[in-house]
Amino acid sequence: MKLEARAVSVRLDGTDVLRDVDFDARPGELVGLIGPNGAGKSTLLSVLATLRTPDAGSVTFDGQPAAAIGARPLSRRLAFLAQSGRIDWPLSVERVVALGRLPHAGRSTAADDDRAIRGAMEAADIARFAGRSVDTLSGGERTRVLLARALAVEADLLLADEPIAALDPFHQLQVMELLARTARAGTGVVVVLHDLTLASRFCDRLVLLHQGRKLADGAPADVLGAARIAEAYRVSAVIGEHAGARFVVPWDHIDPKV
Repeated sequence: MKLEARAVSVRLDGTDVLRDVDFDARPGELVGLIGPNGAGKSTLLSVLATLRTPDAGSVTFDGQPAAAIGARPLSRRLAFLAQSGRIDWPLSVERVVALGRLPHAGRSTAADDDRAIRGAMEAADIARFAGRSVDTLSGGERTRVLLARALAVEADLLLADEPIAALDPFHQLQVMELLARTARAGTGVVVVLHDLTLASRFCDRLVLLHQGRKLADGAPADVLGAARIAEAYRVSAVIGEHAGARFVVPWDHIDPKV
């Protein structure tokens, strides 16, 4: 499913959070949505997920607006992982992941649901927690449970807001590898990231937001050059290559008064 956003603008409390932003995501592509704090990344993702109506602009899925598709059909094709990692009920891990199958109720078999749930738990490395209550897990473990719930939808498009923020390095790599595999299998994946090295290494394309506008859109090597990093993030960076992949290490802040 191809997602297209055109001239999206959002104004909150008198402030332009997004201004005339165009965005595309295609099947089989892992797109990293990057930018400094306050750039508008989470707001844009909520618009793409149809959770927020923009003040201007449009979002379409295979050329159709969400209203033309219908909420229930779209919920089977679009999965969203929020940033908070909050789970309010003391449910078992397996039951939380199973919530990802609700859009398919009455349309899928019990065997299909069980396969999707167990596959998602294995992929997110939480199968060993299946019977545990989620309120006994660490924050990072709960994040992986919610990722598994999103994967269990088996949607055409997956939107994930900072899914690695609460994870240790092992699971950061594991989740990025999982998102890359998910994209290679044909799903469109959009992920909000702050780690520029992981964004450079795993994403097919990066979209850089700055002050509510799209500053750059393209291959990681083209988007994350030294000058653009300095402009968007106000830092200098060490940029290099290891084992055929780029790394970007923020090194020093740039005094805006200089």
